Amino acid sequence: MSLPPPPPPAGPGVHPPFPAPPVEGRGKRVGTSLGIAAGIVVLVCGVGSIAGFGFLTAFNRALDEQADSVVSRYLDDLQDRDFDGAYQQLCQDAKDSETLADYTERMSGTEPFDSYTVGDLSTLGMRLTVPVELTYPDGDQVSMEADLTQNQSTGKFEVCDLGE
Repeated sequence: MSLPPPPPPAGPGVHPPFPAPPVEGRGKRVGTSLGIAAGIVVLVCGVGSIAGFGFLTAFNRALDEQADSVVSRYLDDLQDRDFDGAYQQLCQDAKDSETLADYTERMSGTEPFDSYTVGDLSTLGMRLTVPVELTYPDGDQVSMEADLTQNQSTGKFEVCDLGE
């Protein structure tokens, strides 16, 4: 017994049993899709970078402002010869290493200054320092650095030392 011969192929105008994928324009659509996706990624990353830079700039300005305020209050007390007030602003390590009486005696022996200029906060390594320029009555100027630390409970800066 032999099998009947296969049916003849369908003629012109007959539709295939499944739709054929379009061939023309495929590369153009893929290229356009990739271009749009790349544009979106660049846009999102660019906006994110700008926002991150703005946040860091504002954060650094806030830290610098806080450091300037703390150092200025400390120097105001020293300029007014209010050693008790200046001592109260010191960090705990500085207070632990020197009593109020010793601090007052040491600071009483220093020459009073007329004015001061406070620079920008520097965070080199693990040290927080602020440059300070003191001007004395005779016109002499001395450059010093205020060493700062951050209070663990309040998060605020405190002066630990004022040295050359």
